[in-house]
Amino acid sequence: MRFDMRILTFVAALMLGATSALAADEPSGCDKFKWPIERERAALTAPDRAKLASGSEQPALPATAVTLGLVAPADARLPTPPERAPKDGSFAGFTSIKTAKAGLYTISLSAGAWVDVVQDGHFLKPVAFSGATDCDGIRKTMKYELSGQPLVVQISGAKDNSLSIAILPAQ
Repeated sequence: MRFDMRILTFVAALMLGATSALAADEPSGCDKFKWPIERERAALTAPDRAKLASGSEQPALPATAVTLGLVAPADARLPTPPERAPKDGSFAGFTSIKTAKAGLYTISLSAGAWVDVVQDGHFLKPVAFSGATDCDGIRKTMKYELSGQPLVVQISGAKDNSLSIAILPAQ
């Protein structure tokens, strides 16, 4: 029995150290993003962001950032199951966009969450990703190549019941 407790204590210490090391490796500060984020950050923190309920439909890509209301994952009724299962106690939601001009866009979030972009029934993979902690107003930004088809932006795994999203043409 004593031998088993030592092993468990050792394994627990290793896991705690690994978790701390991973957190320490995450970039911190606005200057740690891989590309300039001033435009996205300004959009995400603008006072006039439209508030959208989860499940809302937009006729076109919003010209400014929006604040999307989120609900419990079971209540979100995401059109497509998320690629990453949401954790208990997290929030989820989505917005549909009827038309999008084809091109390269940044999709940026004000807080940490999982993003699924679905177009023509398929998950789009970001062509680039950047994120950092301790940057007021923005947590992550991704670049996606969008076609002219309708799309759905799904959020899951969020800690809060709303977050801001900016979908802007990449510069």
